[in-house]
Amino acid sequence: MSIGMDRKKAIIIGSGVAGMASAIRLANKGYEVDVFEKNDYPGGKLTSFRTNGYRFDAGPSLFTLPYLVDELFVISGKDPRDYFRYFEKEESCRYFWDDRTSLISWTDLDAFEKEISEKFSIAPGIIKKYLDKSSQMYHLAGKIFMEKPLHKFSTWWTRDVAKALSNLDKLDLLHTMHQANQKLLRHDQLIQLFDRYATYNGSNPYQAPAMLNMIPYLEHGIGTFLPEKGIYQITEVLFSLAEELGVRFHFKENAEEILVKSGKTYGIRTQSAEYASDLVVSNMDVMLTYRKLLQTQQAPEKILRQERSTSALIFYWGIRKQFDELGLHNILFSNDYPGEFNALVEGTVTFPDPTIYISITAKDVPSDAPEGCENWYVMVNVPYDKGQDWEKMIIDYRAAIIKKINTRFNIQIEDLIEVESFLSPPEIESRTSSFGGSLYGNSSNNRFSAFFRHANESKKIKGLYFCGGSVHPGGGIPLCLLSAKILSDLCPNPSIN
Repeated sequence: MSIGMDRKKAIIIGSGVAGMASAIRLANKGYEVDVFEKNDYPGGKLTSFRTNGYRFDAGPSLFTLPYLVDELFVISGKDPRDYFRYFEKEESCRYFWDDRTSLISWTDLDAFEKEISEKFSIAPGIIKKYLDKSSQMYHLAGKIFMEKPLHKFSTWWTRDVAKALSNLDKLDLLHTMHQANQKLLRHDQLIQLFDRYATYNGSNPYQAPAMLNMIPYLEHGIGTFLPEKGIYQITEVLFSLAEELGVRFHFKENAEEILVKSGKTYGIRTQSAEYASDLVVSNMDVMLTYRKLLQTQQAPEKILRQERSTSALIFYWGIRKQFDELGLHNILFSNDYPGEFNALVEGTVTFPDPTIYISITAKDVPSDAPEGCENWYVMVNVPYDKGQDWEKMIIDYRAAIIKKINTRFNIQIEDLIEVESFLSPPEIESRTSSFGGSLYGNSSNNRFSAFFRHANESKKIKGLYFCGGSVHPGGGIPLCLLSAKILSDLCPNPSIN
């Protein structure tokens, strides 16, 4: 494309992973793209920081479906391996219970079955049958819900949909995740292990539809991966690619209004200027997009009133010791899983026995911690911010976490912490414009939740699009990348004048 041609302009609000992926895709379609970001850095939740020799990924820590990152380079005419290398993990997670049971979730099915058979005295075959069903769900319905715009009639008039409709019995539409897992797995700790996949989109396994049991297939059927330099490398390479494609980033320039006239957007207003464009993409939480940037427009109140997903409380600990029993991903399970999820719904008090997730990237990237040390990313699921006393809840959760870790591993972990910081729901909202610190927008706690998520295209405002974890198809790195792909396909091809 020669310089001087008058190209159609696209503005993107927010430089999270979905915002950057949208910028890359629209630039490849021929748009002139500007990204406006209130912070002085890209990445949204996918950020990183260093302190006293330790490096921490601040947000997401799990990487699946890496082809979605590779694809952005391929469509840009570049070799992904020139920018981005990652490796597949042999294990997806290590699990620990207070009764001293522990289990490694191998990504190799035979090894995983052997591990479960030995630890739980279960005959081989149960896990293969379960994961076959997970795969079947993914291939029947997953790609429809993950990769297509659900509000378009054309999505539902396809062979894929016809095939899914003819196999409704295989999609387990009448049960919750927990009910389906009870029926198939028949072992309390194994049921708990697979119930936890509901937390991948901030939901409750006792309410979320059984179709979400397709999620384990992503880890055990496709694989779990880690970029060579840690998860934050995804932000670095997408930012670099976007700039190479001519995308302009405006940091510390906060969007204050999406400009609309006669039912069409024509740009945005920031704190310093107005910018004209042919289309606008909001990578901001859909709730805050309407409440802050579209105050004069009618909001889709039914969608905005849906139950919000959970949030997270994360402690970043520099630990003066290495623990051989821990891997990259680790889970210490609560002894009262139903009680924990009830507390998340109620949302006002600290649950005394939380499930704890610990990620230690120094296991695979030694430079992330000083020699002989580890960088612990310690997370518990918590309610989104409803005005709770977070100062007290942070203290109480920290005490509960330390007590559980000390009891399970017979240590005094607080004596080993030499670096500490934390991230709570109010700070998540402040940093990433996620309403209440909710990580995934609406929850998925009913069988119709996928249809209640906000679409990637506005029904009322021409030229307005949405991406990111609060809209279709949902939160997490893969789904955010897919939201960018969906909206890019919805956007018109720009004509060159």
